[in-house]
Amino acid sequence: MIGVGLKDESVRFNFFIQQKCGFRKAPRKVERKSDTGTSGEAYKRSALVPPVEETVFYPSPYPIRTLVKPFFFTVGFTGFAFGSAAIWQYESLKSRVQSYFDGIKADWLDSIRPQKEGDFRKEINKWWNNLSDGQRTVTGIIAANVFVFCLWRVPSLQRGMIRYFTSNPASKVLCSPMLLSTFSHFSLFHMAANMYVLWSFSSSIVNILGQEQFMAVYLSAGVISNFVSYVCKVATGRYGPSLGASGAIMTVLAAVCTKIPEGRLAIIFLPMFTFTAGTALKAIIAMDTAGMILGWKFFDHAAHLGGALFGIWYITYGHELIWKNREPLVKIWHEMRTNGPKKGGGSK
Repeated sequence: MIGVGLKDESVRFNFFIQQKCGFRKAPRKVERKSDTGTSGEAYKRSALVPPVEETVFYPSPYPIRTLVKPFFFTVGFTGFAFGSAAIWQYESLKSRVQSYFDGIKADWLDSIRPQKEGDFRKEINKWWNNLSDGQRTVTGIIAANVFVFCLWRVPSLQRGMIRYFTSNPASKVLCSPMLLSTFSHFSLFHMAANMYVLWSFSSSIVNILGQEQFMAVYLSAGVISNFVSYVCKVATGRYGPSLGASGAIMTVLAAVCTKIPEGRLAIIFLPMFTFTAGTALKAIIAMDTAGMILGWKFFDHAAHLGGALFGIWYITYGHELIWKNREPLVKIWHEMRTNGPKKGGGSK
């Protein structure tokens, strides 16, 4: 098992504050600060952030109200994710027997069918079948991240990408970016590092939670970590867009480290140094807590910390409180699938 530092981009832009009613005042440009916090110095854009020099944000005069819609979206989406995962698991179990017999039939047909030499499709199927359940599960997530990364390379889409694929409590669009930004990376290095960690921990987390429960946890973690980031930005007044899968991946890492604290991890480029998963988790939480308190701006430490705490909580309490109480929903779904709409017979 291999662990690396998890990074989440925190994108900073100039913004203008405009009045929405009455006489419109001339926009006042807020002075930009450098990475060291000293005003007036030249701003150097990080290679991790989109090349957008300025955009218009609309901080609310009542910041706490900004969190109302994201809060209900977080609660509603989390419930939807776990409910969908429970139904997905039900459908998977129901079709497993049929799939088993279909597999026997396919193997028999392959044995009597003439085999093609160098069949590319056969090689792909062989590769796919050799993957673990966890690796097959995260392949779709990785593909989605690569697709969004390619969209960032299209200049005409930059404005829309900033609007919907970066999360910022000062933006007009608050809710959908909380999910979409979880699949959004502007830097190739950032995406590669995140996806490598996800791939490395995929087998362990899916063995612990199962495919369906893992997907519910991962998607919910992306939204929850962004909500924690919103709360921190509103509380401190440090507005700015963020993007990246690091919050959700921190949940995966924290869940595995909590479940298997004695597991051995190593840094990618320093494989000779190993440490326990429990020690790594404590170090990551300490670093992100310090970064959030001290206002380090390069990463979104609040999202990291929110994701890690959610992972710890879910393994310790959430599995019992949420997943093991899914039976009423599954029973309702089973009755709907079994009975269905009753057909009315016509009178003679």
